[in-house]
Amino acid sequence: MQQKPLAYRMRPRSIEEVFGQQHLVGEGKIIARMVKAKQLASMILYGPPGIGKTSIASAIAGSTKYAFRTLNAVTNNKKDMEIVAAEAKMSGKVILLLDEVHRLDKAKQDFLLPYLENGMIVLIGATTSNPYHAINPAIRSRCQIFELKPLSSEDVIQALNLALDDEERGLGKLKVEISHDALLHFARGSGGDVRSSLNALELAVMSTDPDEQGIVHIDVAIAEECLQKKSIPADKDGDAHYDVVSAFQKSIRGSDVNAALHYLGRLIEAGDLPSISRRLIVIAYEDIGLANPQAGPRTLAAIETAERLGFPEGRIPLANTVIELCLSPKSNSAILAIDAAMEDIQKGIIGEVPDHLKDAHYKGAKELGRGIGYLYPHNYENGWVPQQYLPDKLKHKQYYQPKKTGKFEQAMAAVYEKITRK
Repeated sequence: MQQKPLAYRMRPRSIEEVFGQQHLVGEGKIIARMVKAKQLASMILYGPPGIGKTSIASAIAGSTKYAFRTLNAVTNNKKDMEIVAAEAKMSGKVILLLDEVHRLDKAKQDFLLPYLENGMIVLIGATTSNPYHAINPAIRSRCQIFELKPLSSEDVIQALNLALDDEERGLGKLKVEISHDALLHFARGSGGDVRSSLNALELAVMSTDPDEQGIVHIDVAIAEECLQKKSIPADKDGDAHYDVVSAFQKSIRGSDVNAALHYLGRLIEAGDLPSISRRLIVIAYEDIGLANPQAGPRTLAAIETAERLGFPEGRIPLANTVIELCLSPKSNSAILAIDAAMEDIQKGIIGEVPDHLKDAHYKGAKELGRGIGYLYPHNYENGWVPQQYLPDKLKHKQYYQPKKTGKFEQAMAAVYEKITRK
C-alpha cells in the first residue's frame, strides 16, 4: 500500500501540535477554550491554502476524542453525508471537516442543517474563499467564522524540523542533512503553505541518493528543484485575492503607478483576467470619473484587446490602462452624487413628482392637472429654462458637488454653477 504524503502524516494530533494560528489555538484563545471545555460549535475556517485549516480540524478531533470524518462539498454526495449522520446518531457526536464548504449545494445544505442545529454534527467548514462573500447565509449563521493567518517562515521551519525528527510519522528514520538556506527556501518559497513545504521536502529527501555513509544531503539547488512553483498570494479562489484587488484599486486611486503595476502583476500571475477587467472598469468610472471621461471607453477597449490576445501579451494593454488611470486626474463626484440621492430615497425622503412633470399622454390627464405648465426646454435659448424638477420636499437639494481636478469637469462645473444660481 502506497504511503500517504508527508503533509498528511504530519497532521497534528492535538491542539498543542498546531503551528501558527495562536490567535485561535493559543492558551486561552477561542478554539483552545472550546476544546478544553469540550463545548464545540460549528465553525468555518478560512484563509489561503496550506496554512492549517485541515490541521486544526484534525487537532480538535484528536484533542476531544470525538469521531472525525472528512468530506468535500463538491466531490462527496448526499449519501456520504447520510453515512456521517448515521454515525452521529450512534455515537452522539461527529466532527465533520467539510472542505470547499463554499461549494455546498442546497440539497446537501438542507440535509445538514438539522444536524447542525441539534449539535450531533459539529461542522468545520474549510474554505479559501471569504465566507461573507461566498457561503450561504443559512450555513454561515450557524457557524463561528475564524480567519486563519498566513504562516510565518519560522512556523513552517518548525513544521519541517518536526517532520525531519519524527520517526513514527515523518522522516526521522532517515539520515538527512539539510542546509539552513535550503530549509529557508522550503519555508519562504512556498509562500507560507506548510503542506507544499512538507511535500517538497519529502520529494527532495526521497529522490536524492544518499552518500557512502547513507546520509541524504539537501542543499538550495535541490530545494529549488523539488519545491513547486511559489503560491501566488492573489490566488483567485482565495481570500487573499480580495486583498490584492483592494490594494490594486487603492493604488490607482492614490496615483501610485509602481504599486498598481505590482498588484496588476500579481493578478496576472494568478491568471485572473475577469477580476482585473471588472476592477479596471469600476476604477475608470468611480475614481477617474468626470475628471477624464474618455478613460472609461479606453479602458473597455484595452480590456477587450487583452481578452482577444490572452496572456502573456494581454498584459501590455492592461499596463497601458493602469498607467493612464494612475496618472489621470481623479474625481468621485458622480458616485458621491448618486449615493447621496439614493440615501435620501432609502430614508423615505422622496416627495411627489411635480404635477407639470407627470405623464400627460392619456385621456383625462388635463382634468387631473397632469403636465399643465410644463416648459419645453428646446423652445428656449440655449435649450434651458428655469423650472422645478425635484419634488417640493427636495427642491433645494444639490446631490452633485463638482470637482475641478480635470478640464472636462471644470467646464461642466461652470455650467452647473450658472444654472444653480438662477
